[in-house]
Amino acid sequence: MLPKLQQLLPSDLLRHNEKTMSKLKIAVQKSGRLSEKSLDLLKKCGIKLPNGGRVLKASSPNFPLEVLFLRDDDIPQYVEQGIADLGILGQNEVWEKGKDVNELKPLGFAGCRLSIAIPREKEYTGITSFEGKRIATSYPNILSDYFQKENVNVVIEEIGGSVEIAPSIGLADGVMDIVSTGSTLIMNGLKEVETIAKSEAVLISNKTLSPEKTSLVDQLLFRINAVQQSKENKYILLNAPNTQLETITEILPGMKSPTVLPLAQEGWSSLHSVIREDDFWNSIDQLKNAGAEGILVVPIEKMIL
Repeated sequence: MLPKLQQLLPSDLLRHNEKTMSKLKIAVQKSGRLSEKSLDLLKKCGIKLPNGGRVLKASSPNFPLEVLFLRDDDIPQYVEQGIADLGILGQNEVWEKGKDVNELKPLGFAGCRLSIAIPREKEYTGITSFEGKRIATSYPNILSDYFQKENVNVVIEEIGGSVEIAPSIGLADGVMDIVSTGSTLIMNGLKEVETIAKSEAVLISNKTLSPEKTSLVDQLLFRINAVQQSKENKYILLNAPNTQLETITEILPGMKSPTVLPLAQEGWSSLHSVIREDDFWNSIDQLKNAGAEGILVVPIEKMIL
């Protein structure tokens, strides 16, 4: 029956429907840890994507979204030109490329710092010690802006990768690169001496989105906010004697007031609340001293404020 029903629909109407179905196009890094984290965020937002295969783009079957898998340093240009509506990448790449895009939201993962490092055996006497020195980096624009603000003249050696090897082969006196743990610098006999900036993954957008796509972006941001709120907060359940309910309620730094339910055991109740994880650890001793027992801390999958 389905084929016959389809044949009854005018082909031009079918084509019209396909054209008018607006989809957000979001660019993410095609491989690596940032790519995995980006796709995991979309998954936690309830957006399904096909698994497997070395595809360059993938469409979600349950949200009007198409993912483009690109080099991270190409993403700002694609978003500026409107080939992609959105992009997820490190702030360091946004700053380096200097494209005309909107930074919508930091995403809380892929954190790193942009640091200057020199050979471990060299003595460091301050930023002016770089006057006239050569520094190797993959981020020449960021580095140039930094030293201009510091009124220090340096020679920048732009290289695409393996920046840490530059001092040992005589290419440069120091390096500037992204640093997460610092282990790569240590392995190459370097030490950090200056931190230029801290970076994390960020959601960027084209500046001229249509009203329809802007509405879709708002829906996506709503989901991202719910996911981020759930990471920062925990659901707490505890049992307490009724005589201590007021005291414990004052201790709990939760949302509004906790839910209080009577237990089968007379004179006791169960308190339910949502609190920030850091606040919970700061309050745990007070809760126990006030008589709280059977304390459970449960992860939250989504949180709508």
